[in-house]
Amino acid sequence: MAYKFEKLEVWTRALDYSDQVHDIAQQLPKHERYNLADQMTRAANSIALNVAEGSTGLSDAEQDRFLRIAVRSLLETVATLHLVKRRDYLDDVEFLREAYRESETLFAKLQAFRSSLDTDSAVQESPIEYNEGAPF
Repeated sequence: MAYKFEKLEVWTRALDYSDQVHDIAQQLPKHERYNLADQMTRAANSIALNVAEGSTGLSDAEQDRFLRIAVRSLLETVATLHLVKRRDYLDDVEFLREAYRESETLFAKLQAFRSSLDTDSAVQESPIEYNEGAPF
């Protein structure tokens, strides 16, 4: 593997999660194809892309900035899972449960990665407390 990000477990997990979200998006009704489906897949792709882009940064603070964007994109996908459930777009909510559980693990990995960095930034976000348990 030629690039630093390709060695990161959090990046490979982000790819797996993106696949799950894409699978869910493909099951949505046609009228959501250019709305919710596009939004959720763009957000899911953004997670892996920001992990990769941040890995080439010159400082831990810069990498942290991209990881914060990845976390926000992850939370956006979780919100889309709620919308899918709320609108009863899937007959089997097990796909949502599996994606939600993976989102929890990915969230923890992203936060742990952020915590491991030596950020020189004076502005830091407090770690987010996250309760486990899929709501679906």
